[in-house]
Amino acid sequence: MRALVTGATGFVGGHVAAALCRRGHEVRALVRAGSRTEGLLGLGVTLCPGDILEPASLRAAMRECDALFHVAADYRLWARRPQELYDTNVTGTANAMQAAIDAGIAKVVYTSTVGVLGPDPSGVADEETPSVLGHMTGHYKRSKFLAEERVRAMCRLQGLPVTIVMPSTPVGEGDAKPTPTGRIITDFLGGRTPATVRTGLNIVDVRDVGEGHVLAWERGAVGRRYILGNRDMGLRELLGVVARIAGRPAPTVEIPYRIARCASIIDTWISGSLLGREPRIAVDAVRMAARCMYFSPQRAVEELGLPQSDVEAALARAVDWFQRNGYVCGAT
Repeated sequence: MRALVTGATGFVGGHVAAALCRRGHEVRALVRAGSRTEGLLGLGVTLCPGDILEPASLRAAMRECDALFHVAADYRLWARRPQELYDTNVTGTANAMQAAIDAGIAKVVYTSTVGVLGPDPSGVADEETPSVLGHMTGHYKRSKFLAEERVRAMCRLQGLPVTIVMPSTPVGEGDAKPTPTGRIITDFLGGRTPATVRTGLNIVDVRDVGEGHVLAWERGAVGRRYILGNRDMGLRELLGVVARIAGRPAPTVEIPYRIARCASIIDTWISGSLLGREPRIAVDAVRMAARCMYFSPQRAVEELGLPQSDVEAALARAVDWFQRNGYVCGAT
């Protein structure tokens, strides 16, 4: 099988490319100018210059491919120009899906996110938990919600052969930017997390997420969603595990949500509005923390065979990778 992977220079996309290579598939990666490609070259991936905002480059890269793994996304909880998120996540996704239809791609795996699911009364959402745009907090979630709506419409109306995967909170090695979740870990390791708020996440090994994409191509039903997740963990529990791994004391203070929200508003105003730089405490990040983001991966486990690897081992790999690559030089 010959597959094109968009977003292969990113955290999840790199692991998707690696999972495909382990199975012996021929992998192409759509790569923007200036992207770091050392890891992909080490895998033997063919690099195709292009951009999901340039349809001609998508068509060229997709020529004679059997599969498209559309992983590329702009994952930020604060942006000076929010329209950039909609351009990449909505317009770019529509471009990739249309190119797949035009190229006669046999199967598309689209990377959505659990963030597009609404709150569930049980506290644990699944693929059928209803949601509307009004449930979405911030431009990232709104743009991904709109992108998935576009993908599902193209599946219904144009016959797009797509399976949708919804990663929860991947952790592991290679989070180079890093993602907002990676920032939680590096901030703690750097001594910049004196307190926590009461919230929770569903943590999953990023290697399992990479495997889950390939399993979705092999076994996933067209038009069906699959949550790629594993273990629900409170933020205090998560940082407690990271503390044990790193040999550091865990934070013991939990501040009220309203105080965290006030701090985020002040930081976003000073850093974002006045100084034009990314705030350390983004308003959208705190707003998301107002509820625990817990999810069930049961469908993916039963229908795809999604692995459920030890998330503490994945966190240990993440800590080691961040430390070896100079992300926590401020640690004491």
